Amino acid sequence: MAAFAPARGLSRVFDSDLWWSFTRSPVVVVSAVVALTMILSALLAPWIAPHDPFNLATLDLLDAFTPPVWLEEGNWRFLLGTDDQGRDVLSTIMHGARISLFVGFASVLFSMTLGISLGLIAGYLGGTTDAVLMRIADIQLTFPSILVALLIDGLVRAMLPRELHDQIALWVVIFAIGISNWVQFARTVRGSTLVEKNKEYVMAARVIGLSPVRIMVSHVLPNVMGPVLVIATLNLGFAILAEATLSFLGVGVPPTQPSLGTLIRIGNDFLFSGEWWITLFPGITLAVMVLSVNLLGDWLRDALNPKLR
Repeated sequence: MAAFAPARGLSRVFDSDLWWSFTRSPVVVVSAVVALTMILSALLAPWIAPHDPFNLATLDLLDAFTPPVWLEEGNWRFLLGTDDQGRDVLSTIMHGARISLFVGFASVLFSMTLGISLGLIAGYLGGTTDAVLMRIADIQLTFPSILVALLIDGLVRAMLPRELHDQIALWVVIFAIGISNWVQFARTVRGSTLVEKNKEYVMAARVIGLSPVRIMVSHVLPNVMGPVLVIATLNLGFAILAEATLSFLGVGVPPTQPSLGTLIRIGNDFLFSGEWWITLFPGITLAVMVLSVNLLGDWLRDALNPKLR
């Protein structure tokens, strides 16, 4: 019987309204394919990338500024051309996408965990706790997320030596982006918790003596996760853009770990000298990645909305 459990699980997925909605939207299917292709390309970059852009022994400055293969001086070794260091643009994009996606997923996971925890506590306990947490959230909403991230990064740079900051720069960016986006999760979860905590199943859990923590985690949390998943999907695109913005401004990940934003910044220095491909292709990759994720988030929001079924 256990052997048929996975088959039954897949059957439920393919028979669900969510799968039906997914297959009926060509735009969503294409977006999912594009997003999955980019994620797999980034994850498998060390094995499938044509070159290793971080191996100094394989770089040759004589290959610098080689144009894409379809131009007159193009080389089939470098399909999308090379940058000022002779690095293959296609390979740097694949490796840079790894960092951009990692920062995006990690920062969303951090902000989601923090926001869900504070939202559950505020909604379930209410009173002074709710008032204090929501006023903190209201204050943070008055500042743009990118300014909060810049402030946190600046404070860390001022407090830590340069060498130590360069070692933990990636985690500083993740923390800065995550801490600037927790409010949406907290306010959504708090509103749903205010509704759920007065329902019969929560009152029954209180009567039998379950602790507030267990009630929040085991009973309330599963019933408020729908909107949270939608916000997380949409915030993934925003987080990737925020990381690219910080890196473009020179306060994101270090140059030794170039993300898509860093590649765009490097290529921007040579844009008006004719080497347009150095910044154009990373920029297109970033735009397509964020667009595909946002389209999936919009679809998920509509698919989980019972009023639109």
